[in-house]
Amino acid sequence: MSKEVPKYETVRERICANEDRLLSPYAVRSSQTKGRLREEPACEFRTEFQRDRDRIIYSNSFKRLKNKTQVFCAPEGDHFITRMTHTLDVAQIARSIARTLSLNEDLAEAIALGHDLGHTPFGHVGEMVLDKVSSHGFMHNEQSLRVVDVIEKSGRGLNLTEEVRDGILQHKSSGKPMTLEGEAVSLADRIAYINHDIEDAIRGGMLKESDLPKRAVKVLGDKTKTRIHTAIADIWRNSLGQPFVRMSDEVMDATNELRKFMFKNVYAVTNKSMQDRAERMLTQLFEYFMVHVDKLPKNYLVNLERDGKERAVCDYISGMTDRYAITVFENLFIPATFALGGIT
Repeated sequence: MSKEVPKYETVRERICANEDRLLSPYAVRSSQTKGRLREEPACEFRTEFQRDRDRIIYSNSFKRLKNKTQVFCAPEGDHFITRMTHTLDVAQIARSIARTLSLNEDLAEAIALGHDLGHTPFGHVGEMVLDKVSSHGFMHNEQSLRVVDVIEKSGRGLNLTEEVRDGILQHKSSGKPMTLEGEAVSLADRIAYINHDIEDAIRGGMLKESDLPKRAVKVLGDKTKTRIHTAIADIWRNSLGQPFVRMSDEVMDATNELRKFMFKNVYAVTNKSMQDRAERMLTQLFEYFMVHVDKLPKNYLVNLERDGKERAVCDYISGMTDRYAITVFENLFIPATFALGGIT
């Protein structure tokens, strides 16, 4: 006799049933989400985490990531990593980790795609500037949550699920995500930026593969794809069937050694003259809009009364792409004849 096939009223119900059957007991089922800030009717075809992923992909903040710095400020080469390609790298690695551990891939992907939405132009230089000039401070993970909660959709936000919002906020290495999928994204972020920043530094002539610390290379491998595979395989061996997602001490130590090497030899010295100019540029933009807050675009004034001038100005500047920040600065501070005449 043929086995009776269960019938579901919606595609979403079928997906949720498959999750119940296939996922680890430590994974988050889409049907068990803690919900959204504002309740919404369920979708017939997509789970809640799939809806979050789609909302992030179609957001304006996500689209702008393609023109935001990862390491090199306003890179001219076509193959340098941008904030968007970094985000896609993180999403791919996070899904791979989630798949090996039978976690919820859709949740991991949604967190990964949203984790850097609040990043500034000119990478961590921009984050440092806004943190220094604003009395509220500025951290890109907190701003990413603010983007999805109150900036997107003209102040309405994307109304994401609690699990995705938490993963975005807690994705830094110092964070403590509530889900294993969030832990997977945090590790994926570190794996992605270390390895692809190495590629950019080599492409930019700052490093040779032979410059990398020998002990770390011995543990992780001498090529990007090998190091990423080593990290994912190590996470799988150490975390399968466990209520955590982590690397072994040996692989984590090697990863941290590579990270320290990059901070000393690349991040601290990358395009120093461009970093200095970016810092002066963003500082002057902040000071200008604090005096001329009425010049902010209307969609950034929506939360002005509730959150104050500093928040509104930081929202605007952090949302800029590298190129747009340069254009706004030139329009405000450089006479047209100078800008067109090419005076340096």
